[in-house]
Amino acid sequence: MIDPDEIQELKVYPPLGVARVGNASGADDYVIGPETIGGPATLPGGTAERPARHLGDFRTANGEIKRQAARFRVYAHMKDGTVEEVTAESATIDWRVAVANLKAGWYEFNQAMDLGSISQDAKRRNLDLNLEPEQRPRLDIVPSPKRVSGANAGPVRLNDGSFWGKAVCLGELRTDAQGRLIFLGGKGAAAPFRSGVTPLTFANNSGWHDDLCDGPVRARVTFDGHAPMEAEPGYVTVTPPNYAPGLSGVVTMDDVVREVFYDQNWIARPASTSFVDDILPIFQRLSGYQWVNHGLFMLHGFGSPLDAGDPDVVSRLNDASAANAAWRQSVFRLFRDPNQPTDDQVSPKDSSPYIEGRLGQIYGDGVDTIWDGPYLANGLLAVARTQYAHLQRWASGDFTTATSPELPGSAPPAFFDLADADQVRHLERAGLHDCLGGPFHPAMEMTWVMRIPLLWKSAYRLKILPGDEAARQDFGEVLTPAVCTGAGGPYDGAAAGCLTRFLGVPWHTDHTSCNSAADYFPTTFLSMPTFWGPRAPDQVLAEGNYLRAAAVSGAGPAGERQTLKHLMHRVDWLREIRGIDYFDRLSIMIKEWAQLGMVLPVEDAPASLPIPHPRVEQGRVADHKLYDVTAEKKYQLTEDVEALFRETEAVQLRPSTTTPPPRPKRAFRQGQI
Repeated sequence: MIDPDEIQELKVYPPLGVARVGNASGADDYVIGPETIGGPATLPGGTAERPARHLGDFRTANGEIKRQAARFRVYAHMKDGTVEEVTAESATIDWRVAVANLKAGWYEFNQAMDLGSISQDAKRRNLDLNLEPEQRPRLDIVPSPKRVSGANAGPVRLNDGSFWGKAVCLGELRTDAQGRLIFLGGKGAAAPFRSGVTPLTFANNSGWHDDLCDGPVRARVTFDGHAPMEAEPGYVTVTPPNYAPGLSGVVTMDDVVREVFYDQNWIARPASTSFVDDILPIFQRLSGYQWVNHGLFMLHGFGSPLDAGDPDVVSRLNDASAANAAWRQSVFRLFRDPNQPTDDQVSPKDSSPYIEGRLGQIYGDGVDTIWDGPYLANGLLAVARTQYAHLQRWASGDFTTATSPELPGSAPPAFFDLADADQVRHLERAGLHDCLGGPFHPAMEMTWVMRIPLLWKSAYRLKILPGDEAARQDFGEVLTPAVCTGAGGPYDGAAAGCLTRFLGVPWHTDHTSCNSAADYFPTTFLSMPTFWGPRAPDQVLAEGNYLRAAAVSGAGPAGERQTLKHLMHRVDWLREIRGIDYFDRLSIMIKEWAQLGMVLPVEDAPASLPIPHPRVEQGRVADHKLYDVTAEKKYQLTEDVEALFRETEAVQLRPSTTTPPPRPKRAFRQGQI
C-alpha cells in the first residue's frame, strides 16, 4: 500500500489522452486507446486486456464503429524516486473533466500560422451569419464540468452544452474496476444550425458543428485519514475515427512535439543512433503506407528495395559496413531535408504544379503553394529534424546495429507487464505516437498549434490554465500569426476547447476533401503524394480481391500470377462516398462516414500468400449491415473462372439463378458522371 506521507507529488497520466468518435450504440462498444508506444488499442475488461487488431474488435456485428476511449490513471511519485499507481484499492479518486467544442466560434483555418511568409491572418468563422458579439457564444458548445468517482461508476454524460440552442452531447465519463477514468467522446455527429444549409468547403463551413472536443482532466485523491491531494492534471482531446488502426505516419505527433521539447532543453537530443529504435521504425512506417495508397505501395511496399517487410531488405538496412556505405548514402539522399528554411522557393511561380522527387511523398503544411506557387520546401512533408539526424548518422555507418534475432523488430510490451515507472513513460507518448504529425492543413487529430512552445509547461505536460472555463475566443476581428503564437495569445496555455478549434468544421469535410494526387493531378505518374493515408486511406486492397487471392494461392504454381493480380489491385477508398460533384461528396460523407471500410489485418491469412500479413479494407456497410462481397454476381463469376485451376476433368460450377444481386449502394446514370 502507498504511504501518503511519502508522496512527493501526484500526476494524472497520460498527460494528453486521445479519444476517438464512433457511432456504435452499445454500452460496451468501445476500445481503449494505445497505452504503449506503438502498441495496439485494447478491449476493455480483465487484467491483461486483449489487443484490438481485427474487424470484430473495432466494429460491431452490424458494422457500427466503436468509439476509442482515453483511460486516465493517477500515479504517485514518491520521495525516494519510485513511482506507484494509485487505484480505488488505496484511495478515493474524484475525477473532474471540463471539455468544449469551440470550432464554430473560432477563427478560420487558412494556413498554419507559424510558417513565415505564407502564414495568413484569419477572420472569424460564421461571419456570414451576421451575429452580434453577444450572440457568438451560441456557436460554442460548452457543457458544465462533470465529476465521477469510485469503481465502475457512470456513465456521466457531457450533454448540457448546446449549439444554436440545440443540445449536443460531447461524450461521457466512466470509471473501471480500479477507479481509473474512462473518457468516451461523441458519436461522430455533425449538423447545421438549420436545415438546408449545405457544406461547401473542407474546413470552414458556416452554420455547422460537430462533436469533437478537448479539455483538462483533474483528479482529487483522498487517502483514509489524510486531507485531499490535487494531482497535476492531464488533458483529453477527441478526434475523428482511425480508419487504419495499427498504421503510423512516417512522422507522428510524438515526433513533432519532441522537437519542441528538444528546442526548449526539456529533454536531451539523441547523440547516438540505434537501428532498432531509430532507423527501422522509419522504414516500417513508410512500408505501412502500401495499404492505404497505391503510389506508396509501388514506392516502398512489397517488392521494393525499401520494403521493410522483407528480411533481406532489413538485413541490408542493418548493415553498417563500409562495403554497404554507398547504398546507405543513396537511400539517405532520397529523403527531404527538414532543415531547409520553410520559405525556400523550389520552383518559379509560373511553373506547372510541381512535386519534388523526394521521400516522403506526403503533402506538407505548405501544400497550397503546389497550386498557387511559388512551390516551397514545405509543400511536401519532411521527416522530423531528429529523424533526419538519425538517418544522417545511419548513412555514415555511425549506428548501433541489431543482432540477427532482432532484425524483424520486436513487438511493443504489454502494458500490464511494465513496471509502474515504465508505464508512465509509455503513457506520455503512446497516444501522440498514434496521431499524425503532419500535414497540418489543418490536420486529422491535433493541429499545428502543438508546435507552439508557450502551450507547454514541460515535456509532455501542457500548460493547463487554472479553472474550468473554456478557452478565450475573442482576439479581435482578425487573428494574426503574431498574436496567435505569441505571449498572451490563444496558445499561451491550454483551456477547454483550444486544441481542436482550428480543425475542419465539421471534421468529415476535411476527411473527404484531402485526397491523394490521383484526384488532384490525375495525369501524373502514380497516386502519391497522400494527405491522411494512415487515418483516411486513398486506395486500398479490397476484401473481395483478398478473398480471391487467399483462395487461388492454394492452387499452387498455376495460380501464382492470378494471386498476385488480386493482391496488387487497389480500389478507391471513397468510391461509395463520391457523388455527382464535390459538394455532393461532402454531404454524403457527413451522413455515411461510419459506412466506410477500415484497413485491418485479416485473421488466419494463409501462409501461401506471397505478400505476408496483408491489411485489407473490411467492414463496409450497406443497408445497416456489413456488406457481403461474395454475394456479388461478378465475384461469383470470378470464383467460377478461378475454379478452373483445379486439376480435375470437370469443374462443378454454380447453377444459374434468378436471384437478384445486391443493389449497388450508389449508382449514377449517363450524364451524371
